[in-house]
Amino acid sequence: MIVEKVSKSDDEWRRQLTPEQYEVARRGGTEPAFSGKYHNYKKNGVYRCVCCGNRLFSSETKYDSGTGWPSFRSPMSEESTETAPDNSLGMARTEVRCARCDAHLGHVFDDGPLPEGKRYCMNSIALDFGEKDREQE
Repeated sequence: MIVEKVSKSDDEWRRQLTPEQYEVARRGGTEPAFSGKYHNYKKNGVYRCVCCGNRLFSSETKYDSGTGWPSFRSPMSEESTETAPDNSLGMARTEVRCARCDAHLGHVFDDGPLPEGKRYCMNSIALDFGEKDREQE
């Protein structure tokens, strides 16, 4: 499936997002551990990109990694997210971005539970949650 890209100017993103959302999603920032609204969130539903509404993660794959950020075993689909090397801050990591709008979501690590073995460690502020998936309405 080809993902239709969302492209907006920097000014448009600044008008749409709060300053905190903009800093994380558009500039690659990170919220402090244990500060995000979804790190200990237990409701069933779908986590979407705060910038474009792209379906990213299901609550069915969410687990408590103990890191202070919402963690998932896998994205909704292979087309939901994209990854890229991130060597900032003197670390070798893999950045996770929204496939529709290139929003920075967090990072993925190879220390998650089996069978996937992945930990998609996301910033709550880059996510929006819905108990009912709009794709099923």
